[in-house]
Amino acid sequence: MASLVKIACLQTRPVPSIAKAIMEARELAIEAIDSGAEFLFLPEYCGGLKSSSSIFSPPCETEKNHEFLQFACDMAKSQNIWIMVGSIAITGIDNKYYNRGYIIDNYGNISSKYSKIHLFDITLDEKTSYEESATVIGGGNATVVDTAHGKIGHTICYDLRFPQLYRSLSLEGAEILAVPAAFTKRTGEAHWHILNRARAIENGAYVVAPCAIGSVEGGGAAYGHSLIVDPWGSVIADGGEDRGIIVADIDLDRVAEARARIPSLFNGKEFEINDDKIRVTA
Repeated sequence: MASLVKIACLQTRPVPSIAKAIMEARELAIEAIDSGAEFLFLPEYCGGLKSSSSIFSPPCETEKNHEFLQFACDMAKSQNIWIMVGSIAITGIDNKYYNRGYIIDNYGNISSKYSKIHLFDITLDEKTSYEESATVIGGGNATVVDTAHGKIGHTICYDLRFPQLYRSLSLEGAEILAVPAAFTKRTGEAHWHILNRARAIENGAYVVAPCAIGSVEGGGAAYGHSLIVDPWGSVIADGGEDRGIIVADIDLDRVAEARARIPSLFNGKEFEINDDKIRVTA
């Protein structure tokens, strides 16, 4: 496996239908491929997104019948590239769906899948709240996948606020931490950059965070600023506030270098609270 790879984040707009989402992604995918990208990373709900009040209501299909997933598989195979589908809505049970992402290899096969664990149930103020759990079935398993371009830990959006997930993925060998998102504009302005940089620094890993940009039909807006962050915590590409792509060459040897220079990933000890005292449990 070569240590150098050119990757691209597609900063797509949230659109209300699968057909429009395919059109939105195809144009940017071709641009990224023409730039030499070998691995494309798409945002959360890249297969379509709309909302109703505080509830997201993306177009939903079974995995077998989801046209966006089939589009991504066909694109990967025809162009001999890897693709991360940040997430799409997959039919579940009890009128709920899975917010599920996929990694597709260069033969068009699904290499791995991940259902978002941490659901976006928050209240920012009296007028602004979100309740993802009203319609989404939370996942129960973290995912690390060994690809031709490094080991990738797959997360989604709100997962970013739970550092223990990223520590677990990194201890399982993840060199790239993927954070596809449709981060809200308001929280993105406050926290997006610092959280992504923190996850990279804490784990000595690349963070690749494609984020949707623009208004969501029915209410809300995604922040954009797709990021590629190196293992030292430096932002090497930022998608800003416009639809488009960011491209960067990443060197996986820098992961081992960063972890050797500051080995906190392997030096930490777990603690537990017992009788109001903190004690090391080894």
